[in-house]
Order: sequence, then C-alpha cells, then structure tokens
Amino acid sequence: MFIQTMMKLETFLVCIFIAVSQLVTAQKENTAQFQIHSHNDYHQNVPFWTAYANGLHSIEVDIFFKNDVIYATHGEGEIIEARTLENLYLQPLKKTISLQMGNSRKLQLLIDVKSEAYSTLKKLIYVLKKYPEIINDKNISIVISGNRPKINDYVNYPDYIHFDYQSLAEISDAKILNKIALISLNFKNFTVWNGKGRLTAKDLKKVSSIIKQAHSFKKPFRFWGAPDSKTAWKVFKELGIDFINTDMPHKASTYLNTLDDRIYYSNTSSKVYTPTFESDKKNIPIRNVILLIGDGNGLTQITSSVLANGGELTLTQLKSIGLIKTQSADDFTTDSAAAGTALATGSKTNNRAIGLDAFDKPLTNITELLFEHGFLSGCITTDRLTGATPSSFYAHQKDRSNISGIASDILKSKLSIFIGGGSKDFENSNFLENFVVLDDINLIAQNKSDKVGHFISETDPLSVLKGRGDKLAQAAKNGLQFLHNKNTPFFLMIEGAQIDSYGHLNSTAGIISEGIDFDKAITEAVKFADKTGNTLVIVTADHETSGFSIPQGNLENHMIEGDFTTHDHTGTMVPVFAYGPHSQEFQGVYENSDLFGKILKVLQIKTH
Repeated sequence: MFIQTMMKLETFLVCIFIAVSQLVTAQKENTAQFQIHSHNDYHQNVPFWTAYANGLHSIEVDIFFKNDVIYATHGEGEIIEARTLENLYLQPLKKTISLQMGNSRKLQLLIDVKSEAYSTLKKLIYVLKKYPEIINDKNISIVISGNRPKINDYVNYPDYIHFDYQSLAEISDAKILNKIALISLNFKNFTVWNGKGRLTAKDLKKVSSIIKQAHSFKKPFRFWGAPDSKTAWKVFKELGIDFINTDMPHKASTYLNTLDDRIYYSNTSSKVYTPTFESDKKNIPIRNVILLIGDGNGLTQITSSVLANGGELTLTQLKSIGLIKTQSADDFTTDSAAAGTALATGSKTNNRAIGLDAFDKPLTNITELLFEHGFLSGCITTDRLTGATPSSFYAHQKDRSNISGIASDILKSKLSIFIGGGSKDFENSNFLENFVVLDDINLIAQNKSDKVGHFISETDPLSVLKGRGDKLAQAAKNGLQFLHNKNTPFFLMIEGAQIDSYGHLNSTAGIISEGIDFDKAITEAVKFADKTGNTLVIVTADHETSGFSIPQGNLENHMIEGDFTTHDHTGTMVPVFAYGPHSQEFQGVYENSDLFGKILKVLQIKTH
C-alpha cells in the first residue's frame, strides 16, 4: 500500500515540480557559487522531491542494512517498511534522468551509512548496479559518509563511489585523495554560535581558518551540526562554504538564491540639510503648506535609506513625528487611491475610489477647498500624473483605472502647476487651453503664466536606477519658486512614487535609491520653509508596501540587506514628520483621514 501511494505521489509531484525545479536551478546557476545540502533529507514530508524541486545540489540520506534490504533510516529501531533507499531516492532520481528534469545539473547523493560499513557498501554497490543511468551519469556523484571503510580501502571501490572525509589530517596518497569528494566537519567543534546575531571576532577568525584549511585539499567543504537560519546561511555563503547544510530546503533555497537581489550597495546619497528650526513649532500664521508623500514609504523603508545614506537624512532632522493608521473604508489594507483620497479630502473611502466617498459621492479635496480661501495649488510626482495618489488631489472618479476620466478632471482642477509622467494619457485633452506645458523643467521657476506644467515622460517615468537623475528635487525646487513668485499662499503636494513600485517588485535597490531621492526633494522643501519662515512641511506615506525588513547591513560600505513578506501593501502604520509653524500639531497616532483636518486647523480654516 505504501509503495502504491508513493508511486501515485511521485507521478503527481513530477508534474508539479518539473517547472519549479528548472526555474530554481536556472536562478541558482546564474547567481552564486554556493550549493545547498539537504541534511537528513529522508525526514522531509516529501523526501528527495522537495530538495530537488528547490534546486538543491546535495541530498543526504541515512541508510541501514538489514535482512538484505537497505532502508532509509537513522537506525534499526526506526525502520519503516518500504522506506528503502531505492523507493525514496534511486527510483525518483532515475525518473528525473529519464524525464531530463533539472537542466542536467550536478547532484551529490550523500549516503550516510549507519550500519556496518563493509557489508552495507557491498549491498549498496549491488543495488546501484541496477541503476546504470545513475552511476554512469557524470553529473551525479555518490558520496559515502557516516560509517566508512578504512581510508586505505577507499581505492578498492568502484569509480562512481567517493567518500566524505571528516578530518583535516593530510593525505599523502594521491589515489586516496582522488577518492575524496567532500570534506565535512562538525561546526560545534569550533564555536557555540547558534546562528543568531553574529560570530565573535575570535570565532570568526577560527572558523575562517578552518575553511581555508579545508579548501587547501582543493575539495568542497561542508559543516554539519551547523546553525540553520537565515543569518547563518548568509554568513556561510560569505565565508565561502561550498555546501550549506539545511533541514529547510525551500526556505534556504528561497533565501540564498534571492540574496544577491536583496542586497544593495548604495552609490547615491542625499546631502543632509540641517534646519534652522527658527520657525519650527512656533505659534505664528502659516502661509504655505508642502505635503510630501513617499508612496509605500514605511518606517523600514525610511530606515534603509537612512542607513544607506550614512546614518541620517534631512528627514531625520525633523523633530515633530507621529504615526498614521492607513485602513480604508472597505478593507484592512488600503490601496493608493483610498489612501490618497483620505489624505486629500479627510474622508475614508473604498479602495480604488478617487475623490469619492464610500457611496460614490464627490468629496471636496484640499486643492479645491483652499482655492476658495485664496490659495494656489500644485502637484508633483514621479508617477504618471494620472496615478492614484496625485489624482486624489484633483480628480473624482469611481475607479483609479479610468485614466481618460482622470485626465479630463485635471482640466477642471484648481491646480496652478503640475509635474509628472504620462503625457500620452492627455493626448485627447485640451491642455493648451489651461496650462502652458514647458519642455524644460528648469524654465518653470521664472515662468509668469498662471498655470504651467511639465511632463517628465510620455508613459511611466524612469526610476533613479534607470537614469531619472535628480528630477524630483529639481521639480520641487522649481515648483516652489514658481508658486512663491505669485505672492499668494499655496499648497503643494510632492510624491516620491516609485518607493512603492519597487516595494511591489521586492527590490531593495529600488526602495533605497528612490527613498534617498525622495529625501532630496524633502531637503528642497525644508530649505524653502527656512527661507520663508511661514511654510509648514509635512512628510508622510499613503501606506507601507511589501512588509519590508532589513535584517542586516553595513554602514561603512552603505550595504543593506532587505527582506519581504509580500508583494503587496500592508496594514502597518506609517510615520508622519512635520516642520515649521505648528508642526507639533502633527504628533501622535491618528487616522490618515485626520491629516486633512489638522492642516485646516493650523491654517485656521473652518469648514461647514
């Protein structure tokens, strides 16, 4: 019954795992030199297939010889009928060869002998001869560990049999050395490190020395009895261990094979500006409000940019700090449309809605309200101008995907300036009737027109990594000067949009480069606030994206390792920073929809 069940399971798993196996193998071969060893693989819920499908290059099975059968087990008392080496490993391996699965990658089958060595190996060789496709495959190596013959007897075994050497004693006989396929040592003999935190300097030196000695044999090396954690895997990869031991094949493979993509060495920086604080928290009238929104920019995203930028940003100089809850009217986790609408109108709404309440009724946004009180307004973004966050400050549509409707709304908006991407979204709009669209962002500051705009791209704007440069900071500087020249109070929303985009892609490099770029725009805003003395700067996010975390990094070389829990938004609170008159009003913990009311309060504007 067990054999029939296993055969059915194998047939099912082969169909599922073949695509996964080839994908993981391709990723593995393109990224790193390390290999992953599935320790005591026969304990897995699905032995062999779990390790093989996750692209592992070494699989370990304990064997015990009894009653003329080689069982996959640690000891005689743990034998389960039909769980034999053939059923669990040799037959599946034969099937992978016949189906040409795994792109013919190299595979080490480490057979850990738990019964008497000589009799077990005699039977093992007899069994292996039934599988010529395995023993004749140059990509497959059979390595004997555990109870082994005397070392001088290694040369008496077939060419396809090699051995695991568990010593650093020199081997003078070249023929014996040739039979050694692997060097394995007990990690606990050198350190008590449990895989948390870091190795002490003393232990790191000791472990590094052991690895160097092992590699002097010009053989691959493995620690057994080693910590099995993300931190440990990363250390072992950095130390150059050839086979990284794990009891968690999927987790180890996923972590290690994405590590290079999740590590970023920042080569860009934001020059930190130290505010004067002359107007900060002062009880004086506010003339201008600058709201900067880092899309998807949660606390960890900010932290990663801070640490990659040498330990501080202009943002981290600000002293009035709060936290915002981001839930939408109809969902625990908001999208940018509902979050942007809450910030722009002071009302919670449903996901995907732009400028409408939960019952599809139009809401008055802050640019419309302030227009009635003599304010000019502007909108700057590194997204398309029709993106969910920027459009929340001028449009009213049931769904964020109604691009033509959003584009037409800007013609009816109260905006005096826009800068963003996606000019193609407005091909059917009569822009020239409302806005003077300039080709050069640097011509905006001194332009005398009532309404100006600039498109930084026809479709989606480039990211910093792909060559956008300092356009967001330039847009902020020019946009602020344009509005300031009007001698009229103003509200300006500036969005660093692609922190969110790279969160969705789980890209550490993108999150950090966009976060540092966003800080350059923050710098322009804070400088402007110091220059005028009557400008309030607010910096926040619409939501957090990706469940980003930064388990490790290096301040000296600006390296950050990122990790992720999702490709989507999360429900976590996001920070809010404020600077300028009445900035203390933005401290505390509150709903995203409360920000609108706080702005009106400090402007001393009452609504009916």
